Amino acid sequence: MERRQFLKALGVGAASLSSLDLFATGKKVKSMGLQLFSVREFIAKDLEGTLEKVAALGYKDLEIYGYNGTFFGKTTNEFKTILKNTGIKVVSSHHPAGIGIKSKGSLTEGWNKAVEDLDNIGAKYMVCPYLFPQEQTNETYAMLPDLLSKSGEVTKSAGIQFAYHNHDFEFKEYNDSTLVFDHIITNTPADLVKIELDLYWIIKAGYEPIKYFEKYPGRFPLWHVKDMEDGSKGITEVGHGTIDFDKIFAARKIAGLEQWFVEQDITKGNMFESIKSSHDYLSKKKFK
Repeated sequence: MERRQFLKALGVGAASLSSLDLFATGKKVKSMGLQLFSVREFIAKDLEGTLEKVAALGYKDLEIYGYNGTFFGKTTNEFKTILKNTGIKVVSSHHPAGIGIKSKGSLTEGWNKAVEDLDNIGAKYMVCPYLFPQEQTNETYAMLPDLLSKSGEVTKSAGIQFAYHNHDFEFKEYNDSTLVFDHIITNTPADLVKIELDLYWIIKAGYEPIKYFEKYPGRFPLWHVKDMEDGSKGITEVGHGTIDFDKIFAARKIAGLEQWFVEQDITKGNMFESIKSSHDYLSKKKFK
């Protein structure tokens, strides 16, 4: 893609480009990827151009979102061509439960086809990322382990590992006896349902990741890595906040860590500068 057209498509000015050195080849760090939701605004404008830019920053492994029978409006073959062109690999994909809000590619609608398509592009993981507010009920929690387990049976048949991703609401009590998070883990088979642990959200909820690694060893092969701003507790770039990543990553073996993804849900500045900052910080670590 021609450089000027690329910048225009992404809405990035020359001054920003100069400060970021975005087209310098970023070094890929084994096991570190990017949750593509971070650059969703740019994906909506230019899919391939955005992936080129993400790859240039050093993110060659992706976790995607938004599958609805297509990949960002592209057929499976079209999307595979874009991945090949940009040198990027899809490692994982997010799919809603589809309990309160019906959608194609969710756990409750078109799941078999979703698994087939994700297998076709080479994904290793498929993840249920969130329960919408209307789904955060005891009725949903009661049936959720069975839904997750059955979803995991389908992905297992394709050689794909299924997982559930937490936020902070899972650390509320379920039926006055246990936390929703523990309810999910203890009522699903360990081989069928793993956990993609969002380090930010579990810490914001007031719980320590390492204690959960020790409680359920090997259950956490996927992590979302983002930092917590001092004071406001808002999301910030990795290395700019209060989370002790050295301590958490030191326990990665007991957790069963296989892959982690930087996710910058929001930023106060330039999104590409933010994800570059996180990549630069993590690439200096020995978290491989």
